[in-house]
This record gives sequence, structure tokens and C-alpha cells, in this order.
Amino acid sequence: PSSDCVVAEQLCLSDSTCNATYRTLENCALAKTHLLSLDHNSRVRCLNAELDLGNSSLLHCKCHRRMKRQEHCLRIFWTVHSSMTDGYFNLETSPYENPANEEHWKTDYNKLAALVSGKNCSQLAGDATNPCLRATHVCNLSKKCFRLRTDYASICTKGAGSEDVCDRRKCHRGLRNFFEKVPEDFTKRILFCPCQDEFCGERRRKTIVPDCSFQYNTKPNCLWLLDSCLEDHICKSRLADFQQNCQPVDMSPDGCSLHNHAACLQAYMGMIGTPMTPNYVSNSSVEVSLWCTCENSGNQKEKCDQILGMFESNKCL
Repeated sequence: PSSDCVVAEQLCLSDSTCNATYRTLENCALAKTHLLSLDHNSRVRCLNAELDLGNSSLLHCKCHRRMKRQEHCLRIFWTVHSSMTDGYFNLETSPYENPANEEHWKTDYNKLAALVSGKNCSQLAGDATNPCLRATHVCNLSKKCFRLRTDYASICTKGAGSEDVCDRRKCHRGLRNFFEKVPEDFTKRILFCPCQDEFCGERRRKTIVPDCSFQYNTKPNCLWLLDSCLEDHICKSRLADFQQNCQPVDMSPDGCSLHNHAACLQAYMGMIGTPMTPNYVSNSSVEVSLWCTCENSGNQKEKCDQILGMFESNKCL
């Protein structure tokens, strides 16, 4: 059974044999982080160390999207599974626990519906044709949703669109905080609100304050975006989660290998606030993309197109 990687690490470090194997894997992961090329013997030693863990709980451990020591947990996971990222961006497996096992993070939306239908009708008047505006008003009824949305909005708008460049790192952290800590009943309605007109669509597109979180002055190459992501434990983990849960399959009726669109949308939300933050491309469609280009990719053009295609032409998503 999968267990929390932080707990599994503690158990491993208390056992001398497991401890020695784990320290070897830490050195392997460190070498990869610093992009050091390992010789054949070192690669074999790293692979053997991973195999030596056998049925250890460390080999099968997972992390939770909303846990307190998430970055530490993810570092442990990628230390144990460092061979997965050998020379290719297909990360094979998500470090996150199956969403079905995280039911306790869900909230009762009916309580809010009762609030909205009662004394707050006047507050919501006029937004019947704008689901995005209505979703924002519903968010404002929750202290936590209102506070964390205000937090990231103020960070991401500071300096955006002026000569001062906004603090993208802080903006991303604020966005991750919002999507991790606020129940999905609020976040999904704000991010995926169905629009019938461009005014609504523009509000939806600007949900993540794209001037700061999404756009650069010039579009970087998608391979550069991927490299930035793989150097970051959270981004690499969210990308692995996205690849696992939004795996498109042409033969499938709904174009999705897992037939679980809720898990795919959750994985998509997880990408927001990382170096590979996606967003809507216009105010008149639900098409999404990364802010990057595959021009001047040389002999890696095919790989670059794959990265961009994960978002632009993903039937599952």
C-alpha cells in the first residue's frame, strides 16, 4: 500500500541497509539536478540502488496535493524515482495520491447555494448571464476563498503592465496557494465557468492575471519552459500528474485514457502557478495553451511540438 513519503523516509533512515541505499540515490538525484552526466558505472549503481529498495514503502510512497511538507515529500519521491526522467519528459507516473483517496478535501457546496439563494440575491443581481462573475461572487461569500483570491490578485497585478516587472515567482506561489487551499467547489467554478459572450470569456481568461503569471515580453521556446519545469520539484510533479491524468488516446470514445475528466481538470489546475502555467488563448474559446513557441527548435522540433500539443490539441483535456 502507498504511504506518505515523509513517513517512509523516516522508516528507511532508521534501518542501516535502507539508509545506505537511500544515500546513494540522493547522490544520483543531486547529480541529475546539477545536470552532471553520469558514467556507465554510476548509472548502473543508481539503477541498482533503486532496485535494492525492493518492496520498501519508500518505493511505493506518494504525496498529497495539500500536505504541509509537500516540497519535502516530492523531493523524496524524485530521489527514489530519479531514473524516470532519463533524457525524456515523459514522467510515467504521478507522485500524487489518487484524488479518490482525498475525499476529505471536498466541501459541501449546498451550504453556499443556500446562502446565494437567500439574502444575497441582490449582491448577485445582474450576473445571471455571466457565470464567471457569479462564481467570483460565490467565492467572496467564503472568507478563505476571498482572502486567498485577493492575495494572489494583489501580488500578480503589482507592476504588471508597467515598466516595473511583476514578481512572477511570488505571483505563482500565490496562485498555487489559492488552488491548493481553497476547496475545488470554488476554484473549478472560477476557472472553468461556461461563457456565452466575450465579456465573460475575457474575465475567465484573466482569472490567473496572465500579464504576470502567463505572458513574457517574448515567447520563450517550449523546451526552455520544460527545462525550467524539470528543475523544480513541484512543477515536475504537477507535469507528471497532468501527463498521467490527461493522457489522450485516439481509440477512446472521449479521447481520454482514464475516462476521468475530473482528475484531468484537477491536474490542469495543478499546472497553474508553475513555470509551465497554461491559460486560455482568447476570450472567445475554451482553447488553452502554454506561452511558448517551437520556432528555432532545430532537431528537437518534434519533442517541442509534443510539449505544446499536450495542451493545445489534447482531446482528453
